[in-house]
Amino acid sequence: MRQTGRQSRRPERRTPPTAAELSKVHERTLAEAAARELTGPASPEENGAPGLLEPRPEIGDSWARLRRLGLDPDSGAAAVLLGPAEIEQRRRASGLDTVVPVLRQTLLEPTDALPLILAIADAEGHVLWQEGERGLRRSADRIGFITGARWIEESVGTNGIAVALRARRPMHVHSAEHYLRSHHSWTCVAAPVHDPGTGQLVGAINLSGPAHSIRPYLLQLTATAARLAETELRAHRLEALHQLRTLAAPMLARVGGPALVVDAAGWTAAAAGLPPPNRLRVPSEGWAPAAVHWVPGLGECVLEPLADGWLVRPVRPPEEGGAGTVGGEQAEGARLRLDLRRADRPELSVRGAAGSWSHPLSPRHAELLLLLATRREGSSAAQLAEALFGDAGRTVTVRAELSRLRRYLGGLLAHRPYRIAESVLVTVDGPDDPYDLLPASTAPAVRRLRAALATGTALLPGTAAVPPPRTPGDAPLAR
Repeated sequence: MRQTGRQSRRPERRTPPTAAELSKVHERTLAEAAARELTGPASPEENGAPGLLEPRPEIGDSWARLRRLGLDPDSGAAAVLLGPAEIEQRRRASGLDTVVPVLRQTLLEPTDALPLILAIADAEGHVLWQEGERGLRRSADRIGFITGARWIEESVGTNGIAVALRARRPMHVHSAEHYLRSHHSWTCVAAPVHDPGTGQLVGAINLSGPAHSIRPYLLQLTATAARLAETELRAHRLEALHQLRTLAAPMLARVGGPALVVDAAGWTAAAAGLPPPNRLRVPSEGWAPAAVHWVPGLGECVLEPLADGWLVRPVRPPEEGGAGTVGGEQAEGARLRLDLRRADRPELSVRGAAGSWSHPLSPRHAELLLLLATRREGSSAAQLAEALFGDAGRTVTVRAELSRLRRYLGGLLAHRPYRIAESVLVTVDGPDDPYDLLPASTAPAVRRLRAALATGTALLPGTAAVPPPRTPGDAPLAR
């Protein structure tokens, strides 16, 4: 049978690596990294020796990042602990306090034969709840895995909670895949939880236990529990939206002209005199009451607070001249800023003749806008599919996402090929570490861009005036 090049370099393993094998990988990887700091980068012949077991990409990326930060694999960093009052405040703010009982029932009771710890963290990695077998919790105390601890890579190295929050998908960290040697006797499985109303990351669910007793099905169980938590959060949001609709009905009957009532996340509760959109895009800094705002899809609107939402009244009906979309003439001289400094909250801001507005982006829209911002000449749907998925055939998905973008970008987004309009000034704000640019993205083009930014062979739009330091003999910077 014919083998691919990848198979010939490294035969496929049918069994996961043992803890002893992972420990050897951990020590070899750190030793090689320390050697490179003294002797410089290895030659291509020295990299990727055949037959050697390598860490998984997510784990290897995490270790490389922690090496750059200088985290000691023997001691970690100083612990950051929350006080009781702040723990309670964060529990309520996360919204996860309403789902803890069902998570406890789902994750601990079916697995009571196994020694496990259930931990629930917020989006910043603070452990807000921690429950489980008493003897195991005493062992967890010795490594600082307690309620109120901030379980992030910068403090405690590679771990399940941090990796799941960073990758935005269910992850496991087994034995010596942990960066700190004191954690090698543990295994963690974790899954992120998103607010179904806003799409924002609100936390992670984690199961931890001794490395020798963890079962493979726990990752699927944890992922299912995260989806269950999101279902519970959705039910609470729908109930709140129903209450707002009941309150809004008599008020809308008294309002002259078109109006609608939305909740704090922009979801429509009730409308009068205009087709109700499913959701309005709320800027990340929120709306100011009794002020005129440009609302994508509606145009200029007057907003007034109403209970836990907003009464929105368009200044002009959106049907008149397409008031809710940005036309080609309004795009002239507009400024588009893509803020990617925070991995958990990419944001788009637009200023121009049509008005000023901003709002958070979904991970997919952030990827698309980054590609369009760095390819001003434009790309076809097939080229974007290749850049996002490594598969030029996935054009249907690309076109659907671009159609959603055009609903509020309007004339700012041209097509045939897809591109940001030439008259628009584009700026992209990136993180200090290029490898933190959309870290959850696995798009081939984004991974290549990270590497190019790290070596100084590429710059983000709007940063060309401040090039990185160069030495004689460096290659010219690519635009």
